Amino acid sequence: MDHVSSLIFDMLSPRLRKLLTYLRPHWRQASFGVFSLIIVNALVVYIPLLIRNGLDELQTTFSMSRVIFYAALVLVLGTCMWVVRMLSRITLFGVGRQVEFDLKQRIFNHLLTLEPGYFAVNTPGDLISRATSDVDNIRRLLGFAVLSLVNMIFAYAFTLPAMFSISVPLTLAAIAIYPGILLLVSLFSHRLRNEQLEVQEETSGLSDLIQEDMSGMALIKIYAQEENERRAFRRLNQELLEANLKLAKTQNTLFPLLRGLASISQLALLALGTGAIANGSLQVGGFVALLLFAQNLVFPTALLGFTITAYQRGEVSIDRLEAIFSNQPKIQDQPNALSFSRSQVKGWLRAEHLSYTYPGAEHPALNDINFSIEPGETVAIVGQIGAGKSTLANALTHLLEVQPGQLFLDGYDITQVRLQDLRGAIAYVPQESFLFSTTIKNNIRYGDPSSEQPDIELAAKQAQLHPEILNFPQQYKTIVGERGITLSGGQRQRTALARALLVDAPVLILDDALSSVDNQTATQILQNLSEGTQRKTVLFISHQLSAAAAADRILVIDQGRIVETGTHAELLTQSGLYLSLWEKHKLEQVQVS
Repeated sequence: MDHVSSLIFDMLSPRLRKLLTYLRPHWRQASFGVFSLIIVNALVVYIPLLIRNGLDELQTTFSMSRVIFYAALVLVLGTCMWVVRMLSRITLFGVGRQVEFDLKQRIFNHLLTLEPGYFAVNTPGDLISRATSDVDNIRRLLGFAVLSLVNMIFAYAFTLPAMFSISVPLTLAAIAIYPGILLLVSLFSHRLRNEQLEVQEETSGLSDLIQEDMSGMALIKIYAQEENERRAFRRLNQELLEANLKLAKTQNTLFPLLRGLASISQLALLALGTGAIANGSLQVGGFVALLLFAQNLVFPTALLGFTITAYQRGEVSIDRLEAIFSNQPKIQDQPNALSFSRSQVKGWLRAEHLSYTYPGAEHPALNDINFSIEPGETVAIVGQIGAGKSTLANALTHLLEVQPGQLFLDGYDITQVRLQDLRGAIAYVPQESFLFSTTIKNNIRYGDPSSEQPDIELAAKQAQLHPEILNFPQQYKTIVGERGITLSGGQRQRTALARALLVDAPVLILDDALSSVDNQTATQILQNLSEGTQRKTVLFISHQLSAAAAADRILVIDQGRIVETGTHAELLTQSGLYLSLWEKHKLEQVQVS
């Protein structure tokens, strides 16, 4: 039986296989809903047959008691049918909701596994649209569309044999129009799918614009580009309107045609049935039953158009969701990844012939990098913009797909270390100090949500932020707004630094993370980090040469290569890039003063 099931499964189209995959965890609930529809359609067939029997009986022997009996029986059966129908709808719609929940959870979990580069290519607005409107389309497909389609199949499977048992010629006349209905559906199917895809793509584009404008509202105001953004929104909104109108035009052409064609079957019965009654080949009860059967087939057939639309939407949405799931993380744990606790890490970093080239780039961002950084050492990394400093920081945290045997932490190849353990041992503060729209306290303890207030305050003091927080009206309970908009640039950076310090990782990487902080404060922060018995290994990537001068050692990077290394004093004694950068830095200080 399992072999037969697998063969049937393989014969289905890829999208139908995906739908069955979504349904599989809820097959019991779905089976109950389908079984309920079987009962409903059995009653839908039985009630007209009961009415036929009653009419035929009352024609020969009229009895009020029999009228009451048949009326009561039809009422009871109709009530039972209504209850079971409601159960089937609640059950199957519930399956759709469960699948919706599963898909949203799966999308979010999958997105968390992908590297940052994926989100640089795929815009947030498009991803949000897929996780909301596309998932909603699949929910409707597995709720409404499945309910309608299964109900239509059972309606035909139960009703047509009953109609044939009453009159084959009249049944054939009644259903003669249905091949035309199927042809009409086939003609419109491809058109509906393309128009639905266009609507969903236009919706994604509009979502992208809204998301970008909300995030960049300050920039829009600064450059007075409100009118340009209005025009851009109006253009995209107009394109979405036109796509929706095109889809609505197709739907409003198809659906009335389906309903009209389905009603022709009743007209055929009315035209031919009276003659059959007159010549005695059909009883009045049978004629009434045929009319009721034909009426019962009109609604499922008329819903076919809506079912097709739901299916086309769901089909497009399946493709759009599977496009997300098909993107597997390029950086993930190896099958036999090494594991260690944060307390075991000393903080020894080493690079051996490290090279990295971004996909599509002609020249390497890092070219044959070699260095060794001792535990507890503070090393500054300086160089011109685009020299490869941030690429090195991302490589150390394995945010980039570096080759094995090039980067090591405590002698372990970082590509062979479990990602969670590696990133738990390295606290990284990137250039963009991203803050969540919550309190300063929650932003600082993001890396360790169970942290208590004294630990949070200690981290803020180390980041030279605590006195300023105390001046806020709500202090540590102050809401920072989206991306920390209520804070200054320096405050955002020091909040991000406090967040990194709180996790107390043995290695700390600051990627130009103090660029908005004055030189004196930045120097004081570095001194705080280099003091104490449990010193961290600190990589300070910066353009602030005054602060970098306080480091134990300086690495100078140019065009992806380390061209100089030494202390501040040593580098000033030799001509080279560092001396040039220092002289430029001193000149800028003189001009500012």
